Amino acid sequence: MVPRKYHLHDGKKGAALAVRVTPRASKNEILEVLGDGTVKVHITAPPVDGRANETLVKFLSETLDIPISQIEIVAGVSGRDKLISVLDMDAATLHQKILDHLS
Repeated sequence: MVPRKYHLHDGKKGAALAVRVTPRASKNEILEVLGDGTVKVHITAPPVDGRANETLVKFLSETLDIPISQIEIVAGVSGRDKLISVLDMDAATLHQKILDHLS
């Protein structure tokens, strides 16, 4: 597979990840990386009472094999496009883990 280029940036304490969420999907999955570097994620939960956000964080925790406490939605809490902070992980590691889980 040809490596996909998308933008992950090392921060002071971790890496940032741009995500576009599609709620009410048939399964939780990382679907693709869009041309602008955004990671497209399908989530089974509806966008009601924060359930989609909770499911997204739990799914990313399992996918990246890190505790939920290391993942934070820092922008876009009420929208489909979100900025996720992943603590204690560099951008290169995050990039590889995302590639490993593409459907």
